[in-house]
Amino acid sequence: GWQTLVKSGSLSYVLPCNRLPVQLMSQVRVYTSNGQKKDLGSEDTNVSRAEDTVPKGAAGQDANSAGQKQSFLKQPIQVKVKAVLKKREYGPKYTQNNFITGVRAINEFCLKSSDLDQLRKIKRRSPHDDTETFTVYLRSDVEAKSLEVWGSPEALARERKRRKEAEIEYRENLFRNQRLLREYKEFFGNTKPRSSTAAMFLKGPGKVVMVAICINGLNFIFKLLAWVYTGSASMFSEAIHSLADTCNQALLALGISQSARTPDPSHPYGFTNMRYIASLISGVGIFMMGAGLSWYHGIMGLLHPHPIESLLWAYCILAGSLVSEGATLLVAINEIRRSARAKGLSFYQYVVQSRDPSTNVVLLEDAAAVLSVAVAATCMGLTSLTGNPYYDSLGSLGVGTLLGTVSAFLIYTNTEALLGKSIQPEQLQRLTELLESDAVVRAIHDVKATDMGMSKVRFKAEVDFDGRVVTRSYLEKQDIEQLLQEIQQVKTLEELEAFMLKHGENIIDTLGAEVDRLEKDLKQRNPDVRHVDLEIL
Repeated sequence: GWQTLVKSGSLSYVLPCNRLPVQLMSQVRVYTSNGQKKDLGSEDTNVSRAEDTVPKGAAGQDANSAGQKQSFLKQPIQVKVKAVLKKREYGPKYTQNNFITGVRAINEFCLKSSDLDQLRKIKRRSPHDDTETFTVYLRSDVEAKSLEVWGSPEALARERKRRKEAEIEYRENLFRNQRLLREYKEFFGNTKPRSSTAAMFLKGPGKVVMVAICINGLNFIFKLLAWVYTGSASMFSEAIHSLADTCNQALLALGISQSARTPDPSHPYGFTNMRYIASLISGVGIFMMGAGLSWYHGIMGLLHPHPIESLLWAYCILAGSLVSEGATLLVAINEIRRSARAKGLSFYQYVVQSRDPSTNVVLLEDAAAVLSVAVAATCMGLTSLTGNPYYDSLGSLGVGTLLGTVSAFLIYTNTEALLGKSIQPEQLQRLTELLESDAVVRAIHDVKATDMGMSKVRFKAEVDFDGRVVTRSYLEKQDIEQLLQEIQQVKTLEELEAFMLKHGENIIDTLGAEVDRLEKDLKQRNPDVRHVDLEIL
């Protein structure tokens, strides 16, 4: 053995280290320096030899110091060692116990649905809202079945390569496949229900856009004839204005039809932003086509004035255009009022927030059309009274300025919507309070709520869950007496590990169920919330 002398003042303490007692799980065992273990009450001759090797100079000290050293030597040092599980290395063998869905098993391991019928089926909590549970398979079973079907890993790899090449070939011939699909739909069209795309143009924003297309198209034809007859710059601006409105509203109709497409793997959140894209392009078109040509024609009229023929027919056409544009404007106003009332917003808030971009474009274009008709009629009247053609050219510049203002507003509002602006602070506060009022939530952080367009909101938050409440929620569904018996039967570390792993996995499933419940509550109390992402802290 070895010894250590610690001197403090006139005292000297000798620590015999040739035996080290260790207490583990309420059982004290003594480990000697040579690796042998003995009971605490057994005699050890090494202690006597260690005591004999104390220097004689130390023995000559006073009796009190000798008595303290002797009592200290007789008391062994007890060290409590905490029992912990050995850290386990999880390799590929352990991950074979992971679950895999049937779709992935068929796609990744080149199996058929009939091949999965013979495998073990496990019911797990479903991540989808429409189903409570769904069937999964053990990955090890699926791998074994694939080897049984294909014979060897090499054959499976060849089949995967062949399918990958077939997929690439399919993508390259996508246009041909789409054409064949359209022919298939046309052939079986009488046996399938009618598409809902056509119904979109019979009500709501689609109806407003179709009415505007018809009216503006007729206005363009009549205004063009009036310009050819009179040569008025203001009438030319009005004709260009109606043509721009017709083209832009046709573009809006295309955006409405495209926004109704169902989500696909490439666009998991759908195509609702197509309405904003169409409205943005419409705003750019108004600026380039309507405002640009009106300014150009007005400037040319100022630089090269020419006399204007009789404006009688022009006045008649402007009067008819005022009536038709006013009727379309009333249709758009009524639609926006109805939608704003349903959302609990004012008319101004609904327009500024660009809740319905298609109807907003029709509203602003028709409002600009009515004002531009008034401007054109006023300038043409001044030209008729004074005989000065400059008034008519100024009217063309006024119409162009009005169109430029409308296009700038449309570009700004639709750009803001496409960038993904946040929802209103009051609505975000309601969502936050709903989460914080739940007992299972301790705190929430990094809250984001993005308006995806067309009354669709994506909500994201990092949630600090109360583990005690989650555990209690799990225990409320268990038989406490049976659980107590399981605890009492635990005697070894292996049994304790098995017990904790069993109930730990169940508690994690309970936590997942609580997340699903919170997401469902958010969607039910706030219909605009379509996508909820809750991250667990």
